[in-house]
Amino acid sequence: MTQTIENNRVRTKTIQVSEIFGPTIQGEGALIGKPTVFVRTGGCDYRCAWCDSLYAVLPEHKAEWASMDTRQVFAEIQRLSNNTPILVTLSGGNPAIQPLEELIDLGHQHGYTFAIETQGSVAQPWFSSLDYLTLSPKPPSSKQVTRWERLDRSILYATTNKYDREIQICLKIVIFNEEDYAYARSVAERYPALPMYLQAGNHTPPQQAQEIDISGILDRMDWLIQRTIADRWYEATVLPQLHTLLWGNKRGV
Repeated sequence: MTQTIENNRVRTKTIQVSEIFGPTIQGEGALIGKPTVFVRTGGCDYRCAWCDSLYAVLPEHKAEWASMDTRQVFAEIQRLSNNTPILVTLSGGNPAIQPLEELIDLGHQHGYTFAIETQGSVAQPWFSSLDYLTLSPKPPSSKQVTRWERLDRSILYATTNKYDREIQICLKIVIFNEEDYAYARSVAERYPALPMYLQAGNHTPPQQAQEIDISGILDRMDWLIQRTIADRWYEATVLPQLHTLLWGNKRGV
């Protein structure tokens, strides 16, 4: 347990939580369609140009976040899932900046499984506790810089498994244009052993428009499919962002 001792009292570190919701389905990546409860943490070390969850990223939204300890977060997961073990997806913001190892261990004791989605910019030893690690390095359209040594370390931590089982690790990259596609190819070449998932990005996040451009997203997805087939990049899996197509920019689904 992660603890600090002060005045002879034990105090558990708190987790900054933007929202906890579900059960719903995972909308993207290797676990697409799988029932899950989402724990969306607050705070991020990135500022992606097309971020669709700035309410969980920007410090001006911090007053909307809840400071919760591990047992409070897990109690809400149990309430939402009616005490039935389910996949828990740790999202953000960047959930890797939060102290989540204790939550993962507690959930495992009750039969829950845990997946995290992170850009790999903060590598944590507790990645070894996960069941699923989705690394989503951000392409050039995000206006962010990939720290390759941190991405390498994230994979290393996840493969140094503290349990007698294999953690499923995959790559997921959102694609908006040719430059992003070339970036994804370079990532796949760097990590050839990891499954690669490509997704057509949503160019109308909520801070830019109330209604998303479904037609434009589907056109981009069609282009992405044709692009991978033309390149004979048969190892890649092209998927929609299912939650975007079903619910647009609506929160909590």
